[in-house]
Order: sequence, then C-alpha cells, then structure tokens
Amino acid sequence: MNKNYYAILMAGGVGSRFWPVSTQDFPKQFHDMLGTGDTLIQKTFSRLAKLIPKENIFILTNERYNDLVFEQLPGITKRQVVLEPAMRNTAPCILYAALKIEKENKDALMIVAPSDHWIEDENAFSTNVQQAFDNCETNDTLMTLGIQPTFPNTGYGYIEYDKTSQTNIKKVNQFREKPDYATAKGFIAQGNFLWNAGIFMWSVKSVIKAFQANQPKLYNLFESGYDVYNTNDEDDFIAENYPKAENISVDYAIMEQSKNVFVIPATFDWNDLGTWGSLYDKLDKDTDGNAVVNAKTLTEDASGNMIRTKTDKVVVVDGLKDYIIVDKDDVLLIFPKSKEQDIKTVLQNVKSTFGEHYG
Repeated sequence: MNKNYYAILMAGGVGSRFWPVSTQDFPKQFHDMLGTGDTLIQKTFSRLAKLIPKENIFILTNERYNDLVFEQLPGITKRQVVLEPAMRNTAPCILYAALKIEKENKDALMIVAPSDHWIEDENAFSTNVQQAFDNCETNDTLMTLGIQPTFPNTGYGYIEYDKTSQTNIKKVNQFREKPDYATAKGFIAQGNFLWNAGIFMWSVKSVIKAFQANQPKLYNLFESGYDVYNTNDEDDFIAENYPKAENISVDYAIMEQSKNVFVIPATFDWNDLGTWGSLYDKLDKDTDGNAVVNAKTLTEDASGNMIRTKTDKVVVVDGLKDYIIVDKDDVLLIFPKSKEQDIKTVLQNVKSTFGEHYG
C-alpha cells in the first residue's frame, strides 16, 4: 500500500433525521443501520482500508464521541482520532487535519469521506479513488466523486461539469444548491449534472493552498498552531482556538471558489442514508414491501412500511401503509414516510416538551 495515501473519515454528525435511533449521544454512524453486523463507521473504515494503510486513516469527530470511536475501531491509535471541541461544519476540521497530515508527510494525498454512507461495489469505489489520487499526485487539482442521478432528487446538491470533456475526469463548471423538483428535472435532462456526495480527494499541498487563497482568515487561525501540531501542546491550542473558527462547509469555503476542481462520475451505487426512506430503499422487503430490521412481524393489510425495533421484538401491524415504525428504549415513532423530512422538527418538539434526554 502507498504510504502517502491518507483518509479523513468524517464522523461528527448527529443524523437527527434517523431519530429515535440516532441521537446526540449515539449518532447513526455508530449504529448497524442495515443489519449487516457492522456499524456504518466500521463499514466505511474497512472500505477505505482496501486502498489506504490503516494507520493513515484519521477519524474526525466531535470530542463527545471519542469513546465510541475507540470502542468501534479498537485497532486505531490516539494519533488517528482528531477531535473537534466545537461543531464548526466541515471546512475548519478538514483544514486542521490537512495541516496535521502535511506536517507528518508533505507528499500526502488525502480522501475526505463521510462515515455514514452506503456503497455496495467497494472495488469500483477503490478504482475511482485511485484514479483521483493518480490525478492529484501530478496536478494541482481538487477532486470529487459525483453520483449519477437516478431521479430528480431535491435533497442533494448537484455538480455541473463541462460537457465537452472526453475523459472520465470532468472539469467542474459549478456547484449547484439543492434544487426544487422542476430544476432538478432540468438538471437531469441536460445530462451533465451529478449528485454531490461530499467525497473529496487532493494532495495536502493543493488543499492547503486553496484554503490560503480563499479562506485566509481561517488558514491563518489554524496555521498559527502549526508548530504544536502532533505534539503534546496541540490539545491546548485547539481547545482555545477551534471555537474561533467560522462555521462553514468545505464546499462553500474552497470548492465553489476554486477554478481547479474536477469530478469523476462514480461507477458505484451510492446512498447517503440520510433518512429512514433512504434506508428503506436499501433493505430487503417482504412480499408486501415492508422492510424489517431486527423485529419479528405479523402484518395484515400493511405495506411499504419501514419497521425497526430491538432484536426479536414481536410487532403486529394492521392497516398501515408507507409508515416508519421505530421502537427504541423509551421512544416509539409511528410516522408517515412521506413526511420524513419533518422528523428533525418533531425531534425538537419532543425535546422542548419532554426534555433534552429524548434526543
């Protein structure tokens, strides 16, 4: 394996649309959402380890999840866990990690990947990442993987690429925000739009240069701690300075501002597992289209439901169609799939009515 290859595994999100299973104390990346025997972060780590030395996979997460990370990835070391003392979106933590890696290896090539996505063909994923690394090794480029859209999804951002490109590495014209349905249909009809999966590849030199050019204030904040990175004084510096960072995504911070951005249309199936409905799409169904995780079910006139409980709990459902039914500890959710985007709002209502510990 190439010792210059590094990975940043993003594991700081809360995944509130998967409430009540995903909570602030135990978010979805640390759950076995698909019933495979591995949690999402474990699946992602093993996928990256096919291409990247295990010791070069860094887990970037909020400090409240430190213990969960070590429980679920017992082979890693303290060096590999990069903790955020405050939630500041993706740009600050990626810059921080890039500077740490650059200090360790100036020739490093990095992939930044979410810890909670589903990818079936892992060999195709490795092939696409290798193509990107090969490009980044010899060019000053910021690379991303775009997903071929299968329908006009309004929940994803889109990447518009140059139609004239004859290779499988396409110049990015622009990033587009989450569209309405009519706009999304138009994107797909044009044929040169991909879903933005939030998977990025670059050399540490290129990404640091991009931050320097486009986010000088953020760059100066983190660069001022360069001497203490990877030393015993790093934690104190980060505790004091990290909360000063702007709350900004890496897309806004550098990708949308830079002219050297390229995309590879992915050759693998992908799902961001962002909602119960997206999980439903990936699970096996019974003859009535019910997707069941852990439960033992008896159903009558019930179809299209997403049912999840603790292992072997008996669930009887009669007369429900296209519902999310999730039983966890002291919360039972019975909610229409068509309104799944509202679960975040429901969670806030539950917390304000019954107490923060329910979320």
